Amino acid sequence: MHDVQQLRDTRRIPINKVGVKDISYPIIVMDKSRSVQHTIARVNMYVDLPHHFKGTHMSRFIEILNIYREKIALDKMEIILQKMKDKLGASSAHLEIQFPYFIEKKAPVSGAASLMEYTCEFNASLADEFDFVLGVKVPVTSLCPCSKELSRYGAHNQRSIMTVQVRYREFLWIEDLIETIESCGSSPVYSLLKREDEKFVTEAAYENPRFVEDMVREATMRLAAMDSITWFSVEAENYESIHKHSAYAAVEQDKRGHALTSP
Repeated sequence: MHDVQQLRDTRRIPINKVGVKDISYPIIVMDKSRSVQHTIARVNMYVDLPHHFKGTHMSRFIEILNIYREKIALDKMEIILQKMKDKLGASSAHLEIQFPYFIEKKAPVSGAASLMEYTCEFNASLADEFDFVLGVKVPVTSLCPCSKELSRYGAHNQRSIMTVQVRYREFLWIEDLIETIESCGSSPVYSLLKREDEKFVTEAAYENPRFVEDMVREATMRLAAMDSITWFSVEAENYESIHKHSAYAAVEQDKRGHALTSP
């Protein structure tokens, strides 16, 4: 049967990334308290394509994914990427995995337990060298210092999302990274709160007001102090409760400790 993908393309334009996107697939993630956690991920798989080939073989991405069915874990990332390069004749391969991760969290006063969901990402690539970035999105509460200063009866507060990406030289638990980032807001967010917990959380936030700038600076200090981390980026977005817009701040820092200008 004639292989159209192998036809020569005369436009001489190489493609950086081509492949399949938004595949729903089961994966296994290491869990600090339960050894492993099974979850369902959204997977993107790409390779480069030389200028002289008309197309890549899309079916081969799914074949590779099926080979590692239920074995898609952190320690398999480089192996899967090498398989992609070999099977598709590519010089670079990229694997992006986004998944919900659940941690049991206890309310601060009552101790009522519930599961808290966090969005996590594995972004891996392999060309001459293997590169891996761990990402997490952590919801927190932020309370406005300016509003607290101006108002006699309270201060506006809102839910915020802190997005962190890290490269590291030693193994890093997702739970430890989340706990580090949760401490940078005015208060953590919980799935379940009883009345005594709600009182505690709202009063704690009031006593710990944070601008969006404060949040990324606090995160930067904590991440910079972690020896295992070689590079990180941190973003904070406040979904302002009294404004139409969101407030946003970002910091990126390389392993030499130099702050990089946000795009």
